[in-house]
Parts: sequence; C-alpha cells; structure tokens
Amino acid sequence: MKIYMDGQYYGKEDARISVYDHGLLYGDGIFEGIRIYSGRIFKLKEHIDRLYDSARALRLVIPMDAEEMIRTVEETVRLNDKTEGYIRLLVTRGKGSLGIDPSTCPKASVVIIVEDIQLYPAELYKKGIKIITAAARRITGDIFDPRIKSLNYLNNVMAKMEARDAGCPEAVMLNREGYVTECTGDNIFIIRKGELLTPAPWLGLLEGITRNTILDLAAELKIPARETTMTRYDLYTADECFLTGSGAEIIPVTSIDGRTVGNGKPGELSERLRSAFERLIRN
Repeated sequence: MKIYMDGQYYGKEDARISVYDHGLLYGDGIFEGIRIYSGRIFKLKEHIDRLYDSARALRLVIPMDAEEMIRTVEETVRLNDKTEGYIRLLVTRGKGSLGIDPSTCPKASVVIIVEDIQLYPAELYKKGIKIITAAARRITGDIFDPRIKSLNYLNNVMAKMEARDAGCPEAVMLNREGYVTECTGDNIFIIRKGELLTPAPWLGLLEGITRNTILDLAAELKIPARETTMTRYDLYTADECFLTGSGAEIIPVTSIDGRTVGNGKPGELSERLRSAFERLIRN
C-alpha cells in the first residue's frame, strides 16, 4: 500500500502525522470517502467540489487547486493498482502549536489512503438491517453546519455507540426539533405510497454524493421523489426504507426501533433503485 502525504508516498507502517497536527489535536480538518468501481473513481469531481466547499467554509487553504487534487487522487489509485476499493482523502489544518489558534499552522496537510472497505456483511444487503433512533441529537446548522464534512465526528460516534449497545449496526439521528436528519454515516430514505422521501438538507445533514445520485436515478425511473421533513412516525409507518453512503452504498432497512418496515423484507422500489445504481457504477 502506498499512502500519499504532502507530495510523498509512504508505506502503511511509515505513514505518520505530527502529534502537533491540528487535525489530531482538535479535529480541525475535512475529508471525503470515495469509491472505486471497475477501475474508475465514482463521482470524483463531485467529491472534490464538496471538499473545497468544506475548506472554504472553514477558511482552510488547501495547498493545491482542485485540478491538481484530482490528478493526485488518480495517481494514488494507479500506484495502488486498485480496480475496486475506497479512497479516504483528508486535509488537516497542519502542524501548529498546542493552542487552538489555527493561525499557528502555516500549511495544511493532504493525505490520500486507498484501501478496501466493507461496512456491512454481504448477507445484510439481501435481508436488510435493523436500526434505532439515537438519543444523541444531531448538531444543527446554527451551531456547526453538518454540510461541512469535518474530521470531528464525535456527535456521530456517540450515536453509533448507542446503535451498537442496542445490537444494531446503525442509528438514525434527529435534530433538536425531533425531525429525522441522517444516520451516523449514511443518509436515509423511505418509500410511502409509491413516493420516495428523504430529509431536506436544511434540517441538518450532509448532502451525500450517493444520496444525490439516488434522487437522480429516481427521476430517470419516474419514481416520485422529494426532500421533506420527517419524524419517527414517518419512519415507523414507511412501506420501505434504505440507507445510502459511499461506504454503505445502498442497504435496505427492515426494522426501526423494533417496528417492522413493510413486510420485513427489502422493498420493490428499493430494489429497483439499487439495481439502477449497480448498473450506473458498472457502466
């Protein structure tokens, strides 16, 4: 494995960051998770655009422009000879002092890791997963906008711990008004009476690349779809439910807080969208 770090490539055992890096000390940085399918990097431009949007929001100066970043990601994938896999692209504020002041960090640091990933066992994609709603509430945009894909995921980590304690792989996070936002690492969709529904971005969630791809595919398949507000009631009474993410891809949900979703099996429209997604990533 060759890991890119600030213009150099290192083996897995030799890739290290400084203990003074503000990404480590304060979670001061951003990242993207990107998939490789059949030797092609999926939606790379969209991921890079989101990375630079996050950087602008944090006043984080990335030490290369977007075109160079794309070339660097592609070269790292080529050097690792990956045709199927996962890219973790990180930009930290860089090395600075022990104080929180970001002005002590003269240059941001860029790290690119190319690896394998399997978030859920293969059989769960066929039979679906059980999820819960977490007591931990999603941080809202008036505090810190979740659309910034930052390195600080403690809010999500706490909800993930709740899911694991309940024997589930994932948890839904509500905002402080009780509206559904997203899961700890995935976006959420439901289908009710033939309509595809997903929480609107302004409720406090990351606009996932896979999420937006599913909305595009729904339009192509002429499946009615909209972004809206949802409460737990909407989840409990859904005919179908599934999660999306670069790591998770599309995985069906068959139980929420002990309530069976639909007939307890992956739904027909969910499977149509999953099949369309499979065709897209392989073409």
